[in-house]
Amino acid sequence: MRAVQITATGGPEVLTLVEVPEPEPGPGQVLVAVEAAGVNFIDTYRRSGVYPLHLPAVLGSEGAGRVVRAGEGVEGFAPGDLVAWKEGPGSYAERVLVAAGELVPVPEGVDARTAAAVLLQGLTAHYLATDTFRVTEGTWALVHAAAGGVGLLLTQVVRLRGGRVLATTSTEEKADLARAAGAEEVVRYADAARRARELTGGRGVDVVYDGVGAATFDDSLAALRPRGLLALYGGSSGQVPPLDVQRLNAAGSLFLTRPTLASYTRDRAELLGRTGELFGWVADGRLDVRIGATHPLADVRRAHEDLEGRRTTGKLLLLP
Repeated sequence: MRAVQITATGGPEVLTLVEVPEPEPGPGQVLVAVEAAGVNFIDTYRRSGVYPLHLPAVLGSEGAGRVVRAGEGVEGFAPGDLVAWKEGPGSYAERVLVAAGELVPVPEGVDARTAAAVLLQGLTAHYLATDTFRVTEGTWALVHAAAGGVGLLLTQVVRLRGGRVLATTSTEEKADLARAAGAEEVVRYADAARRARELTGGRGVDVVYDGVGAATFDDSLAALRPRGLLALYGGSSGQVPPLDVQRLNAAGSLFLTRPTLASYTRDRAELLGRTGELFGWVADGRLDVRIGATHPLADVRRAHEDLEGRRTTGKLLLLP
């Protein structure tokens, strides 16, 4: 079968399409024919060596497809079932082994591409707006990179929960997408803190959702009200340097968290609960999933270049 492999860390040039043996499911594993694989920033971190991998390695972790066969001890999945997963190492491939505990059933009304496009980023938006900071009626949220994969979904989830969104984007085209997702105000990154104060009578927003990192961190803190929360869930512009925590004190007893999805899907019940609500929103039309581009496996380098170059909107998918 074909798969995208790296034998050394580096830029997109290290991504290579190769032939590898089809894996055989062991106990607790399911072999899945991949219909769509998500392309995410964590894949670039692994490719570049920020998150170490044992090499050689097949990249990718998210996708959707049909069950081929299950290993010993697996119950609840039959050949042909449509399933999705947020953590299936080696998903940039025609077939992948996924731990049964990571697989979630995809309901009627949601197709494979949509499931692959929404799962990881949709679950991220879900936990950010329902648990990291529980958005309620009237909450003001600053959502950075609001035209990106997480940003478009997060903006919609904040609105579903009665919140209001100040969004940042880098172009007017992306601003239009953020407005369509429900953002009340859209500004360029440099104007975010100033506009946050203007919209709230000088108080500041209740929460900032920041997946950009180094380039936006200072403005994110400056945009918050006293006792507001900065959820730093990513670092697409680079990692934030070590912080003097007295800055949080001086700015009004601010809260800072660096959340990860793994901490919000700690058991099977939590995973199924979140995905059930997420897929329900998609199936009934309350959550729009934008697929910005699709690429065959052979074009994986371009997908990574576009993602890191911030030339994307919505979700990027690889189609084996």
